[in-house]
Amino acid sequence: MAMKRRASAVLALLMTSVVVLAGCSGGGEEAAPQSELYKDPVTLSWWHNASQDGPGKTYWEKVAKDFSALHPTVKIEIEAIETNQLQRTRLPAALLSSDPPDIFQAWGGGEMSEQVEADYLKEITDQTKTEVGDIGSAAEIWQVKGKQYGLPFRMGIEGIWYNKEMFAKAGIAAPPTTFEELNTAVTKLKAINVIPIAVGAGDKWPAAHWWYNMALRACSVDALKKASAEKNFDDPCFVKAGQDLKAFIDTKPFQPNFIATPGQNDPTSANGMLANGKAAMELMGDWNRGTLDTVTTDKAKLASFLGWFPVPAIAGSPGDPKAALGGGDGFSCAKNAPAECVEFLKYIVSPEVQKGYAETGTGLPVAKGAADAVKDPALKSILEATSGASYVQLWLDTAYGSTVGNAMNDAIVAIFAGNGTPEKVVSAMKAAASK
Repeated sequence: MAMKRRASAVLALLMTSVVVLAGCSGGGEEAAPQSELYKDPVTLSWWHNASQDGPGKTYWEKVAKDFSALHPTVKIEIEAIETNQLQRTRLPAALLSSDPPDIFQAWGGGEMSEQVEADYLKEITDQTKTEVGDIGSAAEIWQVKGKQYGLPFRMGIEGIWYNKEMFAKAGIAAPPTTFEELNTAVTKLKAINVIPIAVGAGDKWPAAHWWYNMALRACSVDALKKASAEKNFDDPCFVKAGQDLKAFIDTKPFQPNFIATPGQNDPTSANGMLANGKAAMELMGDWNRGTLDTVTTDKAKLASFLGWFPVPAIAGSPGDPKAALGGGDGFSCAKNAPAECVEFLKYIVSPEVQKGYAETGTGLPVAKGAADAVKDPALKSILEATSGASYVQLWLDTAYGSTVGNAMNDAIVAIFAGNGTPEKVVSAMKAAASK
């Protein structure tokens, strides 16, 4: 996100991202003359991932309604789809069809490069220069070869959300800063019959993010950059990440039957367990604040106990202990979407709309000045940690593209299930990269 005082962290991420985002430009279209905009009735179909009833979904409905009020010729039809289903199933199928949604969720990185190469996206470079300038370097994640194909509305780093009351009861004086301290905290939480960490391995990616963070600790920044730029996974640090993950899983920090537990959007999911006092911790991105609100039975109690801390360091590892895993959400327009689609995309990232988004507490905005509207203490902690991060690595499945990302996640979850190995993760990544 283009948040205050976080330029150095995002710049490090974006230097990598610009290299990663290889692909064809797709031949952009010239912006429609202003006299042609809003002249004829237009219906825009909009797919987003705020699928649960709550402040995020309600706010997007308001944004669409407000835009139509400003531009009566534009009608917006919304479909809210759960992230995993949207990203891995619905959207790929829709983009292959002759009738994709006009505006849809986009995560940038290697995934966007693949979409541009397939000629699915509208190039919006000339139309969005003002917005890109306001957002800053974070917007570059939604570029391919220097051309803009989407705009972010949210960005932040990942960390561990936790129950401060459970920590206090277990005698944990402060959030862990190393994995050794995290292991000690797990032992103390078990001693008071509390599930230390909830993980939604049933949705794969929440479990895979543990490996991503192990890789961030095991690998040097140079190794991470090389992997993103060249799809080269020869560095032994990637095997070490799997070894560290397996050692952590063997300490049994997670809930029973974690392999079948969904990640989000349900009281029985991993974040439902944290939200309702059934587990003490969960690894997740900044969006989790809003998601937790949709599954808790007591929002006031949740707000009173919820805290956040960065992913701990691993002593003796070559990885930068202040490096962080991060990413964001954005939107793109389908190649043949009407020009009003781009105008709506620009409206979403306008300062006032971004301030309203920040006030929902569902994530961290990207527009300059909008971060001042963030009030939640946990989200403020993420703002501070993002600004203090020495390097921000884009989510690995997004950075490496869907082909490598899907194979990687499957192999990581096999370790969680007890039938995978650290070496098989790397083998799967290399095999997918060679396709």
